[in-house]
Amino acid sequence: MAIKERVGLVVSDKMQKTVIVAVENRAPHVRYGKIVVKTRRYKAHDEENTCKIGDRVRIQETRPLSKTKRWQVTEVLTK
Repeated sequence: MAIKERVGLVVSDKMQKTVIVAVENRAPHVRYGKIVVKTRRYKAHDEENTCKIGDRVRIQETRPLSKTKRWQVTEVLTK
């Protein structure tokens, strides 16, 4: 089974070793065809606390690290 990866924007870095990443999904509405933006927020593990708010990062699915944390930051794409 393939490992899931997402690219998103860091919206919060207030926790230790954890960031919240917002991932946008743009898809056309089934009936009307207008592009609808849906945002999903993931808690991701950031071991070195390198990510700051506004960074674009790639996250990867991993084993459960806490009650709600199932992703880890693999690379920072833009600062």
